[in-house]
Amino acid sequence: MRIGIIGAGAMAAALGGGWAAAGHEVRIGARSAEAGRALAAQIGSRQPVRRSTEVPGIGSAATPVVHAGDIASAITDADVVLLAVPVDALTAVLGEHRDALAGKVLIDCTNAFLPDAAAPEGVTAFVLSEGAVTERIAATVPKAHVVKAFNLLAAEVWAGPDRVFDGERLAVPLCGDDADALRTVASLAEDLALQPFPAGGLHRARYLEATSVFTVGLWFAGANARAMLPPLSAAFAVADA
Repeated sequence: MRIGIIGAGAMAAALGGGWAAAGHEVRIGARSAEAGRALAAQIGSRQPVRRSTEVPGIGSAATPVVHAGDIASAITDADVVLLAVPVDALTAVLGEHRDALAGKVLIDCTNAFLPDAAAPEGVTAFVLSEGAVTERIAATVPKAHVVKAFNLLAAEVWAGPDRVFDGERLAVPLCGDDADALRTVASLAEDLALQPFPAGGLHRARYLEATSVFTVGLWFAGANARAMLPPLSAAFAVADA
């Protein structure tokens, strides 16, 4: 699969590196040509990561196929585009490339975080600078097939080797309205040895964004956010009378 990545930061490196190692052709399109070339060289020189969960195809590519160019060239021939730029760059990037993104599967992994000025002194926390980034993206490029994914965890997790925690394979919730696009992104998650699962339509992506800002704040404060949810076997709900 041909994957265009808009951005050259940590998320672009983590996800793009994993997909290149899995045998996909990756093209980096960055606002800074120098940063794009540096990331392409970095990904191209990597050794495959040995994951804690074996999935056929992971690490099987002999040599990662990675190119660098401008944003337009990353989009043109791509089957899938990963949007991995800061939220404050979205308006300019999407406005300039709206037509080129038409018909593309567009993965949004962004989060709109701001420090929580009302948090007690000494507590690290965040709030959202806007409540529904993915919905804004979809409204700006209405002919793209937008899927929210990969926003809940830091890039270092996606880049790391661990995929099993407490006996459970690390999962990636996906929000989107197009069934084919969801299947495509689910396949790309599996290529990273992750467990994809449907989390509803694109209107539910705002809840993924809110979940991220809440849990990341807890982790930064030293709280184990993972411990607040029981496993599925122990989860239940009874309707009030």
